[in-house]
Parts: sequence; structure tokens; C-alpha cells
Amino acid sequence: MQFETVIGLEVHLQLATQSKIFSGSATTFGAEPNTQASAVDLAMPGMLPVLNERAVRYAVMFGLGIGADIGRRSVFDRKNYFYPDLPKGYQISQFSDPIVGRGTFEIHLEDGSTREIGITRAHLEEDAGKSLHEDFQGASGIDLNRAGTPLLEIVTEPDIRSAEEAVAYLKALHSLVTYLGISDGNMAEGSMRCDINISLRAAGSDTLGTRAEIKNVNSFRFVEKAIQHEIERQSDILEDGGKVVQETRLYDADRNETRPMRSKEVANDYRYFPEPDLLPVVLDEAFIEELRASLPELPREKRARFVSDYGLGDYDAGVLAASRALADYFEAVASEAGDAKIAANWVQVELLGRLNRDERDITDCPVPAAQLAQLIQRILDNSISGKIAKQVFEAMWNGEGDADSIIAAKGLQQVSDSGELEAMVEAVIADNPGQVEQYRAADEGKRKKLVGFFVGQVMKVSKGQANPQMVNQLLAEKLG
Repeated sequence: MQFETVIGLEVHLQLATQSKIFSGSATTFGAEPNTQASAVDLAMPGMLPVLNERAVRYAVMFGLGIGADIGRRSVFDRKNYFYPDLPKGYQISQFSDPIVGRGTFEIHLEDGSTREIGITRAHLEEDAGKSLHEDFQGASGIDLNRAGTPLLEIVTEPDIRSAEEAVAYLKALHSLVTYLGISDGNMAEGSMRCDINISLRAAGSDTLGTRAEIKNVNSFRFVEKAIQHEIERQSDILEDGGKVVQETRLYDADRNETRPMRSKEVANDYRYFPEPDLLPVVLDEAFIEELRASLPELPREKRARFVSDYGLGDYDAGVLAASRALADYFEAVASEAGDAKIAANWVQVELLGRLNRDERDITDCPVPAAQLAQLIQRILDNSISGKIAKQVFEAMWNGEGDADSIIAAKGLQQVSDSGELEAMVEAVIADNPGQVEQYRAADEGKRKKLVGFFVGQVMKVSKGQANPQMVNQLLAEKLG
């Protein structure tokens, strides 16, 4: 039987506030356990929550960024469940009246196609603490530093049909929230965590299958692998005539498998009711318009501008616009170098390739944009060849100086003197009579391949510093 995959994602995004959503405790990552938990976070008697205004601002900015409905009146609710790292016995969240309503989100796939993913809602809530098992033999420890950390939970419609689309959505979402500056999106530190709701249905059917939820997947790669495994698991069950059980599962990255965690709860199990200690959040138009005016140029807008202003292809524009820091770096290089297409090529191929190999981020790049622009200028003015430029870039990466100083110190200036190059070409032709004979006897197609031999010999004589364009011209004259 052929099945169609149906996926909906719930992303828990930690907002980049300095303090928690209902208390003044810090949200710094990596602090000693239980050093950032106030009496409010510990649910001491008589303690009352006070809403963090910046969390509200960030939630509205997200809604505006995806063109969603903004809840002019939103309400906080108590979501009741017992767990050791939830001191109150309930989580303050939003249920029936979220701060962000329906919207759409466009994703770009590797084959160049685009898809619209529906956003059901995005609501504010507090995070729970963390249970620690590794350091306690036969017991568990509780760290409440995360308790009360502000989260924005972003829920999609079941519009996603593959692991590829799920990863594309998450990457686009990560790009948007970092552009907006509302979250650092650091998945390794838990700033962006994903719950995957996945089911299978017969191809062509409109009836949704029984879904499983995979909790707290914290990397793009693990999301892809978890979905692929779960599709295979559910397919095997259905093909054998069984029924998929609605449950919550965990993804084990070491074994590359999902395993049961608990039976899946539904809304009634949580006994939601309005939070009596917090008033409804009422937003006026002036507040919303102020935030709308503060939005930066968003990824989709920047991508379109890179295509129209710099003449880049859709793919190149998408890569360069994916990160705000990378986009700014590229624009600085393109502006100073004077050639956007060559700048785009160098940033994508040489720079990003080296950053990936060294596992570094663009914000930690050792080659400033101005230095890379200078290197590109030396290619454009024929001071060095593209091959020599890669040697210069390597030296720049290792901190040996800027392009001009490295070219001078290493004597890498391109040889463009016609007399000097002519002498080299004539010497190479004289030293290789057999290859000259082959060239002159060959047809047009073979000549193009054979000329590469002579170019290589001239480059060898010149130690790679001969101007390739001039060498090709001189060889065409002399061999012809």
C-alpha cells in the first residue's frame, strides 16, 4: 500500500529576554544549577507572576513577521500536570486566546520549488525546569534555572509531507527569528526545540491517520532522521495490518530510533482554566504599528533584493540571505569589491567552505569583509590569478595580514608583462615539439584539450603567476 506522510510541527522557541517571563530571574545559559530560580519560579506561597513586556513584544514581532493575525486580546491559562521539574503543578500557557493567530510561512526546497505552510497559532508560555539523571545514582536531580524561561510555541497545520520539507521549514523559521532578534535559535542550548506530530494515511485519502508525537528533537539532522525512522516504523505496522497507537515518543540519536515515552495526552487531560493571577493582555493599534515599523528587512525580502539588485540566482540569493550576519558580510564585500557575482561566489564557496571545515560561524570569521573585498579587487585588476588568490586567502585565514601585504611578502604578483610571457610561451613550445605536432594535426575539438598542456607548462615555469588569459592568447597565436 502507498502511504502519504502528514506532519505538523510544534516549535518551542526561547525568547531572547534578559529575565524570565513572570519573574526577574536571569535566563543566562550554563549557570550553576538552581542559581537562577527566584521565589516566583519555585512557586513559594504568596508569590505572584508579573508579565515580561519584552516577551509580549517579541511574540507580536514574530506574528507580524509571518503576516499572522495578532490577538488584540490574549489570555493566559493554567495547564495542569504534575512533573517534578514543574514546582507549581501547572504551567502558565495560553490556550483558547493566543497572542498570535493564523498565518502562513513560505519555504524553499532544494529543487527550487516553494511551499506554503500554514501556521495555526503561536502562544506564550513558561518553560519547565530540567531533570538530571546522569550524576545521581538511583535518583534524579532537579535544576530549576529554566523554570519560567519565556517560550513562544509555534504550531503548524499538518501541511508538511516529508522530512525534507520539515527541515526546510525549521531552517527558514530559524532564519526569521534570528533576523528579528527575538531568539538566538541555538538548538544545542535548547533555545529552539521541536515536537514532531506524524501520521500516515492511504495515498489519496483525506482522512488523517493516528499520529505519534516525537518530543524535544534539538537539531535539523535529528529531525530528519527521526521522521524517516517514524515513517518506516508506522509503515511496517500498517502494512502488517496493525494499528498505530497514539502516543508520545522520544528519539534516540545513538540508536537512530524512536521509543515510547507515554500515552498521548489531549487538551482535556490538562484541565485548562484561565490564570487568575494574570489579567488579559490587551494590545492597541499604536503598539502593534510601532512594532511593525521596527521590523528589519526580513529574509524573503532580502532574498528578492539580492536577485533584483545584484543579479544573483534564486539559489545563491537564498544561501546568502539565510543568515542576517552572512547577508551583511556579503553586502559589505560586494560593495567594496565592485562585483557582486564574484563576491557571492567567494563568500559561498571559499569562505563558507572554510567556515564549515573549521566548524566556525560567520560571526567568528577571521577574514573581515574589507579584506576579502581587497582580495577580489586584486583578481579583477589582474594583480593575481584566481588560483593564486586561493593561496592568499589561506594566508589571510591564518592571520598573515591583508591581501596586498601577503602578495608583496610572498612575491605572488601576477606576471602580465607581454614580453616576459611571450618568452615563456616560446620556450615551452620549443621544448615540446611532439605536443606541438599533435596540436597542429588535431581538429578543433581536440585542440581545446591539448592547449591545456601548454598552459600548464607555462604556469609551471612562471610558478603559477602568469596571467592565464594572456597565456591563452599568446599560445593561440604561436601554435596557430
